[in-house]
Amino acid sequence: MTDQAILTADAHRDLRIRTDRAAALGDAVMACITVPSEFRRVQAHYPILFQLDQATGGFAAMAIFGFEAGENLFLHDGRWDARYRPLAIDSQPFLIGRAADGSDTRQVHIDMTSPRIDADEGMRVFDDIGRPTPFLERIADQLRALDTDYVASADFYAALARYELLEPLTLDVTLDDGSKNRLVGYHVIDEDRLVGLEPGAVADLHAAGHLMPIFMALASLGNIGDLIARKNQRLAHG
Repeated sequence: MTDQAILTADAHRDLRIRTDRAAALGDAVMACITVPSEFRRVQAHYPILFQLDQATGGFAAMAIFGFEAGENLFLHDGRWDARYRPLAIDSQPFLIGRAADGSDTRQVHIDMTSPRIDADEGMRVFDDIGRPTPFLERIADQLRALDTDYVASADFYAALARYELLEPLTLDVTLDDGSKNRLVGYHVIDEDRLVGLEPGAVADLHAAGHLMPIFMALASLGNIGDLIARKNQRLAHG
């Protein structure tokens, strides 16, 4: 359970954040949310799959790091073995929250239960006179982009639904040691349906800026083979 607090210089002047990567720091996750505006960067390293929220009926895109809960195949010796980390991972333990007065004003919050918070080591959030450090300014930019693009992504998912471009995925993987892994509960872009769209539908998707993230999501599926190779390598080395 998180314990969110509004980030302020008065309350958090001496706060430090560890930026190394480890399971003990909260990085042992098999997936995180991603937004269409970062699909181009995400697809270079991770499969992008779509997950249905049964409560809302809406979809969210997920960058996949492993095959089972708590498995991150990109963690290696205190580092993240990829050139890009999705915004939702890289901005932790910070998040966007609404103002206490209920307005739409966004504020930077911090999860005070995060193991990344350290009294002695890590990146300063504020300097000695209470100004945001370059580290915090970068985090704030990431949070702003993530929040803005998450809200904007509603149009993207509406377009996918309108043209019925998502299909369920069940992926069975047999590893080198004979063990089996399965990815279920996700959707992918239906490539055959995309290819068969009428020109007017393609023009609509292009005009709205949706074609590029669709293509990026499709291209990302090539990373499933890399994910399998990472799993086999980890099994081989114990």
